[in-house]
Amino acid sequence: MHAIDEMQDFMPRVMDGDRPGLVFNMAYGLQGHNRYTHVPALLEMLGVPYLGSGPEAHAIVQDKVMTKLILQRNNIPTPGFWVFSNHEEQFDDLIFPVIVKPKSESTSMGMKVVDNWDDLREAVREEVEKYHQDALVEQFIPGREFAVGLIGNADSVEVLPIVEIDLQGDPDKIQSNDDKLKKPLDKICPAKLTKEQEEEMKRLCVLSFKKLGIHDFCRVDFRMDKDGNMYILELNSMASLGLHGSFVHAATTAGYTFESLINKLLDVAAVRYFGESPSHAPQMDASENLRSQPLRVAARSYLRSHLRTTITTLQEMCVINTSVRNVENINRLGTMLSKRLTHLGFSEHVHNQFDIGDVRYFTNHEGETNDMLLIAHMDTPYASRDYVQFREEKSKLFGSGIAESKGGIAVMLSALQALRFSKKLRKINCGILLTTDDSLGGQYAKSFIESYSKNAKYVIGLKWGKLDGGVVTSASGRDEFKINISNISDSASPTISELIPVVCKKITAIKKLSKKDNVIRIMSIDGQTSYGNSPDHASISLYSTFANKSDANEMERQIKSILKKQEDMKLDLEVSKGVRRDPYSESANTKKFYSIVEELSSKLDLKINSFHRGISSDVSHVPPEIPSLEGLGPLGAEYRSPNEYIIKDSLIDRSLLLTLLIHKLSTVEK
Repeated sequence: MHAIDEMQDFMPRVMDGDRPGLVFNMAYGLQGHNRYTHVPALLEMLGVPYLGSGPEAHAIVQDKVMTKLILQRNNIPTPGFWVFSNHEEQFDDLIFPVIVKPKSESTSMGMKVVDNWDDLREAVREEVEKYHQDALVEQFIPGREFAVGLIGNADSVEVLPIVEIDLQGDPDKIQSNDDKLKKPLDKICPAKLTKEQEEEMKRLCVLSFKKLGIHDFCRVDFRMDKDGNMYILELNSMASLGLHGSFVHAATTAGYTFESLINKLLDVAAVRYFGESPSHAPQMDASENLRSQPLRVAARSYLRSHLRTTITTLQEMCVINTSVRNVENINRLGTMLSKRLTHLGFSEHVHNQFDIGDVRYFTNHEGETNDMLLIAHMDTPYASRDYVQFREEKSKLFGSGIAESKGGIAVMLSALQALRFSKKLRKINCGILLTTDDSLGGQYAKSFIESYSKNAKYVIGLKWGKLDGGVVTSASGRDEFKINISNISDSASPTISELIPVVCKKITAIKKLSKKDNVIRIMSIDGQTSYGNSPDHASISLYSTFANKSDANEMERQIKSILKKQEDMKLDLEVSKGVRRDPYSESANTKKFYSIVEELSSKLDLKINSFHRGISSDVSHVPPEIPSLEGLGPLGAEYRSPNEYIIKDSLIDRSLLLTLLIHKLSTVEK
């Protein structure tokens, strides 16, 4: 019950350049179901590296029925079986002899071989009452018994010499839990097998190890019948390291001492987490930043091992439809993110908004100046009819807002968690601003962005990056126009007006104003005419992009001039303009900031390019003297469409880049 407190006292304090500690986990648990999973789940929650499999693999392997189902699905031989919930159940296809054992226990607890229904029912009754779980009834395989130890991970697995349990010539003999504790049977190692039998047994072991998602080490138990057919009985995802157990016996035969075996297991776990063995770490180039090397390795391993958690978090965000006017859902997302950031040591200041969701500012320090300010928005432009649910397809993740905003928030959370895992976060002065009206041009957020940016050394925008690794260093501004046109007829004779052809002519003229840096896009046209004297109507929605404000003003003048041009009919014209989004201009500060990102990307072997985006974002409100960049979220495309997506693996790469960038900026003088 006090494991967390004790671990905080015990785990070493990580200084700059040091590797985080690692737990050598051999905890079998004390009570309840799936006991092997308890400590690994706790360590996962705390972000502490540990030896051995994760809670998922332990849960599957400890459930013998689930293990056998996965083995069968992958054509790995295992004895036939039946599951009894009580002793009165009947199975017509059951063939004796069978072995009865608890469904979810280890170390041969409760095993009993029976050859008739009366004994079977009594054995099942005892198992169910004693262990409070279903009984696994398995086809008994007379013959020889083997135990095979494995060390490593999916890309490199070492199979230890095969151990045969000496059944003293009795093919019906089994080794119970009492036998293991009080009078263990002798072991023959290496087992006397043909070369073909040995290779097949090793192949089945490695295949089952990978399919069940086991990490670092395990033991596989076999029976082989008189015809040489092999059957996997079960796997132990936390093989005993007792001095007289088969795992240590096999390792000793392979040439390990007990001490070198323990160090080998530690090395395997360290490579999985940190990418290298602490006892065989390569010498770093003298010019390389020695302080960032451990963070780079530790963060990459942490992010890889927690990718599924990141995707789950992203899914939780995407299932909330945060349409810009859906204030309740935006605040719901804000509350969810507040809990996660508070857990990471951030305090929150909420700016209440009534027309849109609440703007939220977070900081992890007491001072006014941030080393960096991270900006993201929680709102999306999708109405309920346009909303697309989260889905995962091969290398892509889809969902409304996943590229525009929510993918970047997931990258930010992952980066902060990696920094916390590496014990770097508390040394960094970080601010986070979550806005709620990006879809409206940032009219409410503008003042908050300007105010908080002035107290930041750097500002980072978390919208999506281009598929080729693009980071936004400049972006066009944007004006939106809503135009309503109706005709005014003074004729007493009913007629069909020429309003729609006139409107189409004006749209064509407006479209011709487009140039390379100043583009006009028609978003919608709606028109209606009828036979009679009633006024006819048309409405147009369009936007223009521009490189600077003078271009914007000139384009607005020309659009209005075309609309007001006299036609053969009398027109009533109404032009309303939305909020202007200013352009984001590349400055000397931006270029210098980008060079820092480029240098880090080169060290990480990540693709990166600077590019101009056709529409600006909240970063456009950052004062020009503050270095800023946009597009450091995951790589994505098809924004503001039903096919909006991000690349799954870019969640790792961009989180790693952001992790190192945040750390780097905390040490760089502006």
